Amino acid sequence: MNHEHGMEGMAPTIHSTNGTSGMHYHNMMMMHMTFFWGNIAEILFSGWPGWQGAYMYALALIFIFVLAFLVEWLSHSRLIKLLGEGSSNVLAGVVQTLLHAIRVGLAYLVMLAVMSFNGGVFLMAVAGHALGFLLFGIRVFKKSTEMMLDDNTSDPPSMAC
Repeated sequence: MNHEHGMEGMAPTIHSTNGTSGMHYHNMMMMHMTFFWGNIAEILFSGWPGWQGAYMYALALIFIFVLAFLVEWLSHSRLIKLLGEGSSNVLAGVVQTLLHAIRVGLAYLVMLAVMSFNGGVFLMAVAGHALGFLLFGIRVFKKSTEMMLDDNTSDPPSMAC
């Protein structure tokens, strides 16, 4: 049985723990579920850049670009070869695991930033990944000796987990 008496559109009453009732709004935050444009957004951290102006928004976009660029650099770098052939397999495995964890952590930060649904953040994340792939992932800038040593010749590289 409906006891709302024509008030179907009204918000329900919230009962608090101290026995009072009424609507209480504490730090209500709207989350976008579609892309939007503008420099008033929260990206990664509460209140950042928020209402702090266009300069902080630009800094946030540069930060996202650099994060995406670093993900591509770590994805295509051969940092494990810097240890040398004399290093143990255990040390190489630990370093490789740490680099993988850093790369995945940065990739998740980029994903969370894109989930702000801000169009500028999305474009900067894609641009950072694209420039990183251009510089580190394709054969254009590699020397011929590096290409012969590179066993991964698929273009673009597989996205296998």
